[in-house]
Amino acid sequence: MSVLIGISGSIIVDEGGRFPGYKRAYVNNDYIESAALSGGVPVILPVLENENMIKAQADQIDGLILSGGQDVNPLLYGEEPTTKTGSPFLARDRSEELLLKHVIQQGKPVLAICRGLQILNVAYGGTLYQDLSDMEGSFVKHDQYKNTSDPSHSITILEESHLHTLFGSETLINSFHHQAIKDVAPGFVASAWAKDGVIEAIEKQGESFVVGVQWHPEMMAKEHESMLHLFKLFMNHVEQAKKTSQALS
Repeated sequence: MSVLIGISGSIIVDEGGRFPGYKRAYVNNDYIESAALSGGVPVILPVLENENMIKAQADQIDGLILSGGQDVNPLLYGEEPTTKTGSPFLARDRSEELLLKHVIQQGKPVLAICRGLQILNVAYGGTLYQDLSDMEGSFVKHDQYKNTSDPSHSITILEESHLHTLFGSETLINSFHHQAIKDVAPGFVASAWAKDGVIEAIEKQGESFVVGVQWHPEMMAKEHESMLHLFKLFMNHVEQAKKTSQALS
């Protein structure tokens, strides 16, 4: 059974070349390869403003991967932006919030990665640290800067969680972020932590597979089989959700 996996995209603006200022819809290819290697048919979902079109995106896909990218606008969780926050992309924030809510309302699985975890948390009422320097006790290096497939630090994993079924109580991850979850959104639980207490994963309570991770498993999937297994676990839930939906229709 083929399943269509939507991958949230962004917009990049050419800074030089023949068309400076030209906007391009894109997503990093690691997401596409990871979805394909785990058995899905990947499709890039562009940033949209029209909610009817966003709902149509949600209707067509069987599962959603939320990709990484820009800082989430702090105004969305009731804070003024500080000098440590990067340039926001409010159109993407709003597009992904609507996309998430339509997908989850339909009972379709979600795997949210890095920024994806953060917008997932904010969309459902959680908050963020605008910079890890704002979090008391944070000492782990959370931005390894390069060597994308190499593990950077360890995490501890909640026993009763989707992640625990894959990794057990502890695993090694890569790390490319300067913001992190402060308050976990209602209806979600933290399911993994770095040694300094930074939340590295959240999961939605209930039967649906809605998992957010702060690291980038798509960058590790080719060289670390356990990270590809995360995409395969997501895909198994997508297939099961599709079968259940077809049986009820």
